[in-house]
Amino acid sequence: MSKIEGGCLCGSIRYTSDTDPVMVVNCYCENCRKNSGSTHSFNLGMPFGSVTVTGDTIATYVDTTGASGQPFNRHFCSNCGTHFRSEGPAYEGIEMIKGGTLDNPEPFAPVAHIWCEQKLSWVSVPEGAPTFPRNPQ
Repeated sequence: MSKIEGGCLCGSIRYTSDTDPVMVVNCYCENCRKNSGSTHSFNLGMPFGSVTVTGDTIATYVDTTGASGQPFNRHFCSNCGTHFRSEGPAYEGIEMIKGGTLDNPEPFAPVAHIWCEQKLSWVSVPEGAPTFPRNPQ
């Protein structure tokens, strides 16, 4: 895989990684929907610490309202509001990079769909794609 690069809308935050994602998923949980402003969140699960982030406008919202009740750190640009990264105990050893913030998201098609028990009824998932009611075990 080639180098992964991306950043926020205003360009204040940039990130890079030479590591392949361990998973690429669409998440349909209510919190990801609200945080993304869309029907789901497109995520690259990266080994924790494999992504280098630069910029001085990084802010963090500690989300404790999810179904697990565990803290989930949602990192965003305090200048433009772009949510670019998340991590927490629910995904031990993994940090989620938001696929929409990649400079080139085309090579990273989701291979699974998670939290489908909270997916909106009118949102479709490709036929035959792996789906999980919550997080895969």
